[in-house]
Amino acid sequence: MSTNAAASTNEPFDLTGRVAIVTGAGAGLGRSYAIDLAMRGAHVLVNDLGSALDGTGGDASAADSVVAEIRSMGGRAEANYTSVATLQGGEQIVAHAVDAFGTIDIVVNNAGNMRLSSFAKLDVATVGDLLDVHLLGTYYVTKPAYLHMMDKQYGRIIFTGSGLGAFGIYGADLYATAKGGVFGLMQALRLECERWGIKVNGVAPMARTRMSGDDLYSDLPDELVGPEHVAPVVSYLASEQCEVNGEMWSVGGGSVSRLFIGRTQGYFKNIESDGVLSPQDIAGHLSEIQSAVTFSEPANWPAEWQEVVRMYRPA
Repeated sequence: MSTNAAASTNEPFDLTGRVAIVTGAGAGLGRSYAIDLAMRGAHVLVNDLGSALDGTGGDASAADSVVAEIRSMGGRAEANYTSVATLQGGEQIVAHAVDAFGTIDIVVNNAGNMRLSSFAKLDVATVGDLLDVHLLGTYYVTKPAYLHMMDKQYGRIIFTGSGLGAFGIYGADLYATAKGGVFGLMQALRLECERWGIKVNGVAPMARTRMSGDDLYSDLPDELVGPEHVAPVVSYLASEQCEVNGEMWSVGGGSVSRLFIGRTQGYFKNIESDGVLSPQDIAGHLSEIQSAVTFSEPANWPAEWQEVVRMYRPA
């Protein structure tokens, strides 16, 4: 198979010989990721339960169909039907990739499920169903793959976030919580992984899929909001040429933007000279506290604390 077949230009994103795991790859975004990676030469473990939208049930034909599609184009792929929602499942998925292809270079944590409910009506019995797949599933698959990557001192890990986790939406409280947790995990892991030649990044896809439903992207035609417009970004993040680490990119309809957490300049009261903060201080300086005209983006939490220290002890 030509590794440039999926490329719109002659960019050198040749993934020949790289081994990728794509979870939830039986349809939608995951299918597009798996095919794009394979078209660029990667060997792909196509993981999918073939479950319903809420995560129940299973059907091997979903993963099998994508594997057959990749093989028909001359690529190498294997199907895996294991759930990401358990520690043993994550270990089995990674072991399958290593047994089939000899190593692991790329992990795309894409598997997900969806149950919508307002906060007041959330059923506590179903909380684990989403967290186990989106958040813990990301951990369960990433951890054993990360250990392999540490040994070889190379790897690319891609998480799946969501604008729903960053900005919220009515009726998806639990989904937003899970995606917010994924973002937090990425922020911590980015500080550890680069010393081993590993980069971890994320995509927050905007695409019409089974999970998004028909209404979420109804203001644009199907051809502009398909999952195929997200896949090239995942392939970049999965490549050796990827230069970024610890970034979450919002992707969809031809748009690529970085989502980030910043700290406003805010209001500062020198406690040593002016006394302690009071509720009246807060009420009188709300505009300064909230204004995002001037902001910083600390590299980690200690760097944020040093910003406070510098207010007392300017350099």
